Amino acid sequence: MPSLPPLNALRAFEAAGRHLNFRLAADEIGVTQGAVAQQVRGLEARLGVQLFDRLPRGLRLTEAGRRYHAPLRRAFRLIEEATEELGGRQSLTISVTPSFAAKWLVPRLGDFTAKHPEVGVQVDAGERLANFQSDGIDIAVRQTRPPFGPGLVAEPLFGTEYVPVCSPDLAAEITQPGDLVRHVLLNDTHGLWPLYLERIGVSGKPRLMNFSQTSLAIDAAVAGQGVALANAPLVSSELASGRLVQPLRQSLVEDLGFYIVAPRQPRQPELVALMRDWLKRQA
Repeated sequence: MPSLPPLNALRAFEAAGRHLNFRLAADEIGVTQGAVAQQVRGLEARLGVQLFDRLPRGLRLTEAGRRYHAPLRRAFRLIEEATEELGGRQSLTISVTPSFAAKWLVPRLGDFTAKHPEVGVQVDAGERLANFQSDGIDIAVRQTRPPFGPGLVAEPLFGTEYVPVCSPDLAAEITQPGDLVRHVLLNDTHGLWPLYLERIGVSGKPRLMNFSQTSLAIDAAVAGQGVALANAPLVSSELASGRLVQPLRQSLVEDLGFYIVAPRQPRQPELVALMRDWLKRQA
């Protein structure tokens, strides 16, 4: 039997493959970003294949990386479930995107664990759509639009209103829509800046800085690097704290909404109902 790669390297790759970001993977595991990057490089050298494309802002799984990550994720879930079952503790896995996890779910999750200390929560943060049969996922939150699969039940969590946000210092320079084209516009994978500018009657070629995840665009806005067009619920805490402000009142409403999605016949119906009800109360 061939020797297996080190467990720490596999764990680093699995987390980085879900987050598509070494820093977020490091935060989850509890090590430095450099340690995660080093573990992944060592794994690639051992396997003789490149698992990630290193992009200017984030990561992208190669074809080999995608093939390796899916079964590895299932293997880690089996280990987690076996450990939890041995300890007699109930556990639930929720699948969300990295941006939704960082900007909405994780800041609120302490409320759930305080109210339900008997339930362990595993947050599976990744861009890939959850497979409820093979990935061990119990419930998911995704930004999408109907219809959904026949074996799924979906309930709206909140709608999608996009608002321009930036640092307070930058907001002082934006008093009318036309001011936007004089600043860097922080774009995420939804790419809605051109549509927003058209809707509010702004012409001209904008300066765009593109990010692979919404949370990175929001963080760049907090750092004063430009103006992000963000889903309002995802920046509610930054707006409340004053780290971000909305310089213009015009918003963009799209038909993409956030939905709570679960199998019609979940393997843990009581826990799924518990999480679903909590999510709706938080919204």
